[in-house]
Amino acid sequence: MDRQHPTPQPTVGRFAPSPTGALHFGSLVTAVGSYCLARQTGGKWLMRMEDLDTPRVVPGAADEILWTLEALGFEWDEEVLYQSRRTDRYEAALERLREQGRIFDCGCTRKEILASAPHPGEEGPVYPGTCRHGLAAGRRPRALRVRVPEEKVCFADGLFGAVEQHLVSAVGDFVLRRADGLFAYQLAVVVDDAECGVNQVVRGADLLSSTPRQVFLYACLGWPPPRFVHLPLALAPDGEKISKRHGTLARGDLQEGGGSLCRALRFLGQQPPAGLDLAPARDVLSWAIAHFDLKRVPSRSRPAEG
Repeated sequence: MDRQHPTPQPTVGRFAPSPTGALHFGSLVTAVGSYCLARQTGGKWLMRMEDLDTPRVVPGAADEILWTLEALGFEWDEEVLYQSRRTDRYEAALERLREQGRIFDCGCTRKEILASAPHPGEEGPVYPGTCRHGLAAGRRPRALRVRVPEEKVCFADGLFGAVEQHLVSAVGDFVLRRADGLFAYQLAVVVDDAECGVNQVVRGADLLSSTPRQVFLYACLGWPPPRFVHLPLALAPDGEKISKRHGTLARGDLQEGGGSLCRALRFLGQQPPAGLDLAPARDVLSWAIAHFDLKRVPSRSRPAEG
């Protein structure tokens, strides 16, 4: 084998919605971007339902999302993966980290962390390290956290370029299993992507700040991280990220699936030709795969009508 020029690995991308409601325009933007970037190199595109946060899961939402994607012409290459059926894999990863001495029991409540946090972090108060050297007498374990190092974590994003984060000051020792027993997103997404061979992660820019934690976990578990591309967010008129509360794709809209896909493509800076809105959804996706250009994608989040 030529060590100077190793054979490039085929692209394996994925789309991983949370079944907390039907598909909305912001999720469609991510689906279109991830699908095109995987398919244009002849790669695989996998489907995963991130249904670990069971209190937020809406019955029937997963089936509705899959139906919508199929109506829009998307095709995935393997069986749909459901995180709720993979808890044994997350437990195995925790055991590996436990053997390395990287995780510890935390007995702090949210209120206590808020009161003692040194400063606000990326996603709320920074954990002050109260329990990292052992639980105080009389304290019972609640969450499981991982110790983070006094160093920067760096990675290159396909749209935002070089990104770095000092985990200690940005988030502190972060949770891998919550006090309610549910596994944290940061752990589950790393285990799933690594074990499924995903090497290209395309998702919304709201997850950019959490990526250094995942890169750190990849290193702890001895897995190579994927390539990351964080797409701009579609914003609602109130300036917030579009979510299910702002409305979902109606079934009537899907009768003109090509139009919905073209709106997502234009949002991503692509230039579908006049009349493509009226084409069948599968024809639109075929055009998009052949012509999608990451260099055209803006990094700035903006209103969905933009």
